[in-house]
Amino acid sequence: MNYTHTRPSRSPSRRRSYSPSARPSYHNNRPRSNHSDRANDRSRSRDGGRRAFSSAPRQSGRGGRKTSAFDVSQFINRNPAPRVVEEAYVPKHRFEDFNLPAPLLAAIKAARIDAPTPIQDEIIEHILVGRDVVGLANTGTGKTAAFLIPLITRTLQSPKHQTLILTPTRELAIQIEQELRKLSAGMHLYSTTVVGGANIRPQIESLRRKNHFIVGTPGRVQDLIDRRALRTDGISTVVLDEADRMLDMGFIHAMKRILKDIPAGHETLFFSATMSKNIEVLIHDFLRDPIVISVKKQDITSNIEQDVIRCVGKDKFSTLVDLLKQESCTRVLLFGAMKHSVEKLGKQLNVAGIPAESIHGNKSHPQRQRALKRFKDGQVKVLVATDVASRGIHVDNVSHVINYDLPTTYEDYVHRIGRTGRSQNSGKALTFVE
Repeated sequence: MNYTHTRPSRSPSRRRSYSPSARPSYHNNRPRSNHSDRANDRSRSRDGGRRAFSSAPRQSGRGGRKTSAFDVSQFINRNPAPRVVEEAYVPKHRFEDFNLPAPLLAAIKAARIDAPTPIQDEIIEHILVGRDVVGLANTGTGKTAAFLIPLITRTLQSPKHQTLILTPTRELAIQIEQELRKLSAGMHLYSTTVVGGANIRPQIESLRRKNHFIVGTPGRVQDLIDRRALRTDGISTVVLDEADRMLDMGFIHAMKRILKDIPAGHETLFFSATMSKNIEVLIHDFLRDPIVISVKKQDITSNIEQDVIRCVGKDKFSTLVDLLKQESCTRVLLFGAMKHSVEKLGKQLNVAGIPAESIHGNKSHPQRQRALKRFKDGQVKVLVATDVASRGIHVDNVSHVINYDLPTTYEDYVHRIGRTGRSQNSGKALTFVE
């Protein structure tokens, strides 16, 4: 199988052949209530041959899987590289060059999107003509608009066009819904967001009406398909956003079942930050002669100050409290391993006089949205989270990322600390090691 691969640079983009080494609006539904999604936000991890953060081999509580060991101190970086101010990207296209509908061009202008980002510049033209695409891009590259802009265009041209967008977390689904609402305002496009942690009944009711876009998490989407509440025979395009994260969260079987239920001939848009062997297999099985667009930023870990904090037993929490009371800790993402321990830690911090909220898979959708809003608005200093917050959540000016519990893999570590040091801001990542 051959791919066409493009990589934006300061000079005009180049295309080359790429072959994997192996087979490889009216938004009328706002979910409310406490019903959980049986498959969403699973805490199971997948090693996939990757290194795990642990000072000694660990026995997993599920299935007897052991994680490999390595020295976390190798990720100490007390002298981060100076942030390089990259030369401004000069796009090859203007949005007007894509022959977008006038209302969409007006919405783009109203959203203050002045010029295409690299991934938008490279990928929009391929989606407009119905090609399968693979977009390799980090968070913050404008990839949501990169697929929404051409899909809104095609839906306005053909009102029967229906798109299913799959995301790993409720938070990312909501962010896509918000972006869709912004870009399709006044265009009479209908959508429904279906996620776990919310009452399924209003979602079923909303799916009975006409929907041009359905945004959801794999577990809830599969549940709705099983209930015959979500019909797949009319779906024209499937978008898999943060596909690598969905694999990490154990959604591989749900993703495959959903894709197999969709009629042949549909278009598949695949977005991921990495290209693992499992992802290559998915691409081989479900995409037809895709175009691969790679927009990878420089290694974020080299620009973030990183250190470890060594402590023993009961000293761990008191050390954390002392750290969070420092003036430099202005907005902190604190990562824990388990849902119950994250909830407990958030309560302990509030008792210790440090305003904190927690976010994890056992919280309902409204609870998670309220916690995230309070953190974004500066009402609390600390957001304690499981890895549900390591991707897809955009919060400006995070001063510190603290790994209170060790992440399972190096990829998880990178995604966690990538919440700080964004744009031209400095950031610091600290990892507790007992």
